[in-house]
Amino acid sequence: MQVRVLFFGMLKEMVGRSSESLELPEGATLADLLSRYERDMPRLKQFLPSIALSINEEYAAVSSRLKPGDEVALLPPVSGGSGAEPLVKIVREKIDPHQIVPPMERPEDGAIVMFDGIVRDHSRGRRTLYLDYEAYEEMALKQMRGLAAQAMEKFAIRNLAIVHRLGRLEIGESSVFIAVFSAHRAAAFEACRWIIDTLKKTVPIWKKEHFEDGAVWADGEPFPEEIPTGREAKADPAASK
Repeated sequence: MQVRVLFFGMLKEMVGRSSESLELPEGATLADLLSRYERDMPRLKQFLPSIALSINEEYAAVSSRLKPGDEVALLPPVSGGSGAEPLVKIVREKIDPHQIVPPMERPEDGAIVMFDGIVRDHSRGRRTLYLDYEAYEEMALKQMRGLAAQAMEKFAIRNLAIVHRLGRLEIGESSVFIAVFSAHRAAAFEACRWIIDTLKKTVPIWKKEHFEDGAVWADGEPFPEEIPTGREAKADPAASK
């Protein structure tokens, strides 16, 4: 059977046309249609999480069956918002930037700035064997999401990713990975630097360094003044009189 497929916005530019006729087996679904395009245009796969679909001008689920002559539209997020959803994760497996960045790339990105925090083989004048990271995980994730939201508002960027790893990390492995996507490099550089610097001061994640002769917790950076700490509990001499 034959259906008509419409493309809009960035999808139209990527495909190079606004519509086409597509031959599909009888009883095919929207999922089958998408699979065909994924095979013929692999780059489309990265857009799928944010694409809506319609059949004959009605939104439809990927399980919807198609009929001959149906008009199918692939719809990117509508104007009025970036449609970008920051990627914020805490993981225990190895961080692979190649699994993070390509799916988030968009044609409008003129710059992608990345920070990859790597476990080095020395610290404090001694040879490092490995690191252990632990966190107040629920709070850390909440704080990281807050950082992402602040960065999106504070800087002229389109999207970002923040991924932090916990557990034992070997030399050369990534502990934290940040990627910032923007039309222009200046905003991407500024946002990336701000995110990692703020994360190190505010997100409850701790690092233990293991050496041949023992292990120590890494010295953390002082909390910013706006975060209440034990210093607030110091007795006021005047109050004790």
